[in-house]
Amino acid sequence: HSINARASEPVTIAPLMLSQLKAVFRRERHALQSTEFSFSRFLVPKLMGYQGWAIFMDGDMVLRTDISELWALRDESKAVMCVQHDYKTKFPLKYFDQLNVDYPRKNWSSVVLWNCAHPKHKTLTPEFIQHATGAQLHRFTWLGDSDIGSLPIEWNWLPDEFGVNEDAKLLHWTLGTPCFKDYANSPMAKEWHAERELTEHADPYKHPMAA
Repeated sequence: HSINARASEPVTIAPLMLSQLKAVFRRERHALQSTEFSFSRFLVPKLMGYQGWAIFMDGDMVLRTDISELWALRDESKAVMCVQHDYKTKFPLKYFDQLNVDYPRKNWSSVVLWNCAHPKHKTLTPEFIQHATGAQLHRFTWLGDSDIGSLPIEWNWLPDEFGVNEDAKLLHWTLGTPCFKDYANSPMAKEWHAERELTEHADPYKHPMAA
């Protein structure tokens, strides 16, 4: 809802549901895997036929502005573009008491502009993704550092880790979405609750943030 209500161009949204990916992906669930798209996100170039560009986003986010602004940041010289976070979490656990592990390039893969036609993505076959470690995938180890473009931090702002930022363009509650009672009052959670109410009750064409 937060994407469509603010978009100035047509947007196609395809959930990465494992039940719909059985023909190309049957990886067993990992103990540290917290969502269905923990690993399936790396199928995006394959699903796009290794052509064009695509955006991947986690599901625990609210977009505060037109997604076309993010789309306009594409750089053909890069294989992927992401916010290059460099932080240590203050919280050892996240929702459902799952371990919240620190690791290099943590959360880089949660918002990705994919240049699906980049030749290095030919490595990302279903077989490779089936057997690669989480570290190999989430750290983009099939790419060189120069292949990874940087997005401004406002495009993947973590209010539960970093606090309030009125300039943020995309809010990402990485510890737990405000739908969970333990995170209902997280920083900037009011925006998530307001978006939920609009999703459930309002005419999407009359969104107060829409131009």
